[in-house]
Amino acid sequence: MRSDIIFRRLKVKNILISDKFWSISSAVLCLVLMMPLLSVIYLAIEFNWDIWHHLIKTSLFHYFQATGLLLVGVAFIVFFIGVGTAWLVTMHDFPLKSSFEWFLIFPLAFPSYVVAYAYTDLLEFSGFIQSSLRSFFDWGVGDYWFPEIRSLTGASIVMGFVLYPYVYLLARAAFLEHSVSALEANRVLGGGPIDTFVRVALPSARPAIIVGMSLALMETMNDYGTVDFFAVPTLTVGLIDVWLGMNSLSGAAQIASLTLSIVLIILIIEQMSRANQRFYQQGSTRFSKLPIVRLKGFKGYFALVYCAVPVLIGFIIPLIILARLSFLYFSKTWTDDFLGQIGNSILLSSVAALFVILISLFLGYGKRLTQNQAIKILISIAKFGYGIPGAVIAMGVLIPFAYFDNSLNDLLVNYFGISSGLILSGSIMAILFAYVVRFLFLGLGQIESSLEKISPTMDMAFRSLGNTKYETLLKLHLPMLKGGILVAGILVFVDCMKELPATLILRPFNFDTLAINVYQYASDEMLGEAATGSLIIVTIGLLPVVILSKLITDSRKLSR
Repeated sequence: MRSDIIFRRLKVKNILISDKFWSISSAVLCLVLMMPLLSVIYLAIEFNWDIWHHLIKTSLFHYFQATGLLLVGVAFIVFFIGVGTAWLVTMHDFPLKSSFEWFLIFPLAFPSYVVAYAYTDLLEFSGFIQSSLRSFFDWGVGDYWFPEIRSLTGASIVMGFVLYPYVYLLARAAFLEHSVSALEANRVLGGGPIDTFVRVALPSARPAIIVGMSLALMETMNDYGTVDFFAVPTLTVGLIDVWLGMNSLSGAAQIASLTLSIVLIILIIEQMSRANQRFYQQGSTRFSKLPIVRLKGFKGYFALVYCAVPVLIGFIIPLIILARLSFLYFSKTWTDDFLGQIGNSILLSSVAALFVILISLFLGYGKRLTQNQAIKILISIAKFGYGIPGAVIAMGVLIPFAYFDNSLNDLLVNYFGISSGLILSGSIMAILFAYVVRFLFLGLGQIESSLEKISPTMDMAFRSLGNTKYETLLKLHLPMLKGGILVAGILVFVDCMKELPATLILRPFNFDTLAINVYQYASDEMLGEAATGSLIIVTIGLLPVVILSKLITDSRKLSR
């Protein structure tokens, strides 16, 4: 009897230690993931008036102006295209409608800098279109006007036609969840299709639309390849110029803090847009068949063109350009070095995806277990990295990593006379850590969403059979989370393949990836040599696009 009491006491003590260990570990892990952000803020405090005086007199205003105009331009394009196409394919029937449900998401597979390179090859002075015009009309230099693709307007159009699927995806998901009774009630009161869209559909979908626009704008803030290639002086370009060109880490950190301020404003606007917004569905009619309007004649062809133009500009035309260039330059591109870069990209992206999944499982399950609000807040803040530009994260990673390397090297030199070299800051560990910080949101968000679908009563029933929390996670949750884990891993893998700013800054010497290969060739005006690498990135990027399209298309069917 006494031995049973002692056993139960030890078991209770082990459970308490386990809970405490999980909470402490989650908090420490979150603080580590927040380290890049905290490092940038700490370094920005070291105010350097000489650098700021020079920036204010020369380029700081231009950085702000270009960034603001670019964000406004992209916001307008993604809203106009994303919301309009989502409403058309959800609530109307017109030629090729079922095909556009899929094709409208495909531009998301393209990194914006790849599309920028493709259109530059097509539209620049020596490109196909201008060369054909000069040849056909016998024009010379100065005899005609042609819009400049390498401009702020060009960057806005390119990024808008690549990023609009963020708005399209979320707007369409919101439209698919509309209550049929609300739509029919407005029509009974005399409202036409446009009135129904403006007065019923748009207000209820507004939170989802704002979230999609926020994601598109944060991707715009993160971009470096497009704005650098088009010579648009955004804050991200200024950050790298001040850091590497002026050799001022504190000045770059201060620009990074301004960039973070803009990202924070975008997130605050996104949160405010959802404040006090309550749209409740009408139970039994929520998943009834939507009242589809058949568009005939001119209206049908207008809808067809409206949906076809984004697909042509954002996907088909760039794909044709890249395929042509890849075919012409394939023998020059397909080398042993290029194969090594493919291997490096796959290795980095696979390991990063694995780390993100493991950390997401640990934090997601820890958040499910804990009642400590501070831990939950830390876990939520740890996901903030997705909104931070890659260049800012790269700076935040280098600061503590370089400090560790320098401190260790000094210690070994002083006491043992040996040098340790760059253990962290000069290795792929820096890139992997940056990837985990930036893309944890994708993994943790997906796993948290999957965990929320598992009733807590299932945990209680499983624990009542004598299983520990670890056994509950391994035996009960993991089998039920396989789908969510797979989707999260694919999303992280593809985004890591496309990531440019952080990889460009943190890569070790003689370690290149496909994104670096494409950027370097394009920067040297060798767009043909950059085509094959771009095509591979796009091909890999199509996988999650197809998965997302199928999930959204089936969402209403599965819910009936």
